[in-house]
Amino acid sequence: MDYNRVILTGRLTKDPDMRYTGGGKPVAQLSLAVNPRKSPDGKQGEEVSFFDIVVFGKQAEVCKEHLFKGRQVLIEGRLRQRRWAAQDGQQRRKVEVVANLVQFLGQPPAKGESEVDTGHEPEVADDEDVPF
Repeated sequence: MDYNRVILTGRLTKDPDMRYTGGGKPVAQLSLAVNPRKSPDGKQGEEVSFFDIVVFGKQAEVCKEHLFKGRQVLIEGRLRQRRWAAQDGQQRRKVEVVANLVQFLGQPPAKGESEVDTGHEPEVADDEDVPF
């Protein structure tokens, strides 16, 4: 039995790109930077990995509307390898993550502002403070 599942948490490196398939289905492309705080040898490190994410349907439209560069997200999906012939005739390959779930994390900064990690969890209002 084969298994293909990926879970990533990171920050968007640019605003989502929105396109539509020939049948009119929305497709958003995200670029995610994942920077673990420690390297595999246990030292503080700057090991950054970049992943291309593809989101389909209504979820793609929501991503385009609410996500932007610097926003932290959790992506759950599967790996897919695409193959195509470039205009110069060379065969090309690309591995990307096809998202089943995109979860927005943290408090969203105002568009254009950078998000700063303070190391503290955001404050959560008491149920009594919620007006509904």
